[in-house]
Amino acid sequence: MQATSARADYDARVARLAGQLAAIPPGSPVRLKKKTSNLFRTRRPSSAPRLDVTDFDGVISIDVEARTADVQGMTTYEHLLDATLAHGLAPLVVPQLKTITLGGAVTGLGIESTSFRNGLPHESVLEMDVLTGDGRVVTATPDNEHRDLFHGFPNSYGSLGYALRLRILLEPVTPWVSLRHVPFTSAAELFETMAQVCEARSHEGVPVDFVDATAFDAGELYLTLGTWTSELPAGTSPSDYTGMGIYYRSLQQRRTDVLSVRDYYWRWDTDWFWCSRAFGAQDPRIRRLWPKRLLRSDTYWKLIALEDRWHVAQRRDERRGRLPQEKVVQDVEVPIGRAAEFHEWFAREIGITPVWACPLKQRDAASEWDLYLLDPATTYVNFGFWSTVDLQPGQSDGHHNRLVEAEVERLGGRKSLYSTSYYEEDHFWSLYGGAAYERLKKEYDPQARLSSLYDKAVRNA
Repeated sequence: MQATSARADYDARVARLAGQLAAIPPGSPVRLKKKTSNLFRTRRPSSAPRLDVTDFDGVISIDVEARTADVQGMTTYEHLLDATLAHGLAPLVVPQLKTITLGGAVTGLGIESTSFRNGLPHESVLEMDVLTGDGRVVTATPDNEHRDLFHGFPNSYGSLGYALRLRILLEPVTPWVSLRHVPFTSAAELFETMAQVCEARSHEGVPVDFVDATAFDAGELYLTLGTWTSELPAGTSPSDYTGMGIYYRSLQQRRTDVLSVRDYYWRWDTDWFWCSRAFGAQDPRIRRLWPKRLLRSDTYWKLIALEDRWHVAQRRDERRGRLPQEKVVQDVEVPIGRAAEFHEWFAREIGITPVWACPLKQRDAASEWDLYLLDPATTYVNFGFWSTVDLQPGQSDGHHNRLVEAEVERLGGRKSLYSTSYYEEDHFWSLYGGAAYERLKKEYDPQARLSSLYDKAVRNA
């Protein structure tokens, strides 16, 4: 009964939203009104009408036997995971931050430590309802009349339409995840071992279900290997990194660890990886006073929004004579055989630390995702780096980001588009499926009511 009621509520929301779009004059641009965003590119102000999708948040139903869930597009992974864990299940890939939405992770890509075996979030989608730019609500599957939209939706960032409902695959979980933090002093050795682990799905005879790595500097790197665990190992108790403990520091302090499955999935959210240090949240004196419920990524987003509005830190740095700063906030994918080369280049030319590294491989080699083509036979490494770099005299804003773009391309990689990009338009479309995108745009948004992918990613429209 509850699932039937939830589906009826969803259908009513769809009708309301379609009515909102129909009421906007033809040819007029539109945007979404929503509660959360995990984009690191500031969009230009716009007076375009906004479609209210804030109530498309919630799990419609879970089929425990089929291991699937019908989920509304604005459902955060925090809410989705809570619903599925109650049935001993979880999405195949759970991105690191609680307020990332399912629709956002599919249209904007996502990744986590299961991606070496499960790919990216869009690869677990079975079907989705999409509100297209021309006002239709279509159900796209891998093999129906909207299959081209299904395969072109990932990496489209809402420029073709908005996912209102998605049916996704789930996988069974255990109560605990056991971790091994394997230290390395060489990037080449770490990525060689990572490749072997991803291929064998084991290390030193122990199964491996999760893989990621953290580099603190050129000679201090840790490969973290996680294994599903049904019972706590004798004499151990689970760690808690939601209060005074800081997860990424534990990599340097211990070789093994155990977390509850929920705490494992959100191990990075409490301190936004390591970025909470910019707000003083890792200073024990401040952390003791910081309400535990506010140690989470969306709190730091709000603090960034305040800084973007008032520029308090920027003005302070200017008074102190500090060099101007360039934000270098990016995630890039590089073939694992070139990962050490990229890591060494990045340490030399950019110098941000720590850096997160997470392997991924396409889950289904037969599928093609037109706007973010990867070689299905290749394991890639996602490098995540999120900080600022000094701009030396003569360097303009974007200098270091352009260097990253060029090096990633030289190594046969791809760059995610959630942050700033600097590609020339023709070159951009050569990298991100221009011909396929043009066909989809003509089919599903012929009046260009939704900003194009290039306008969003590079022009910040």
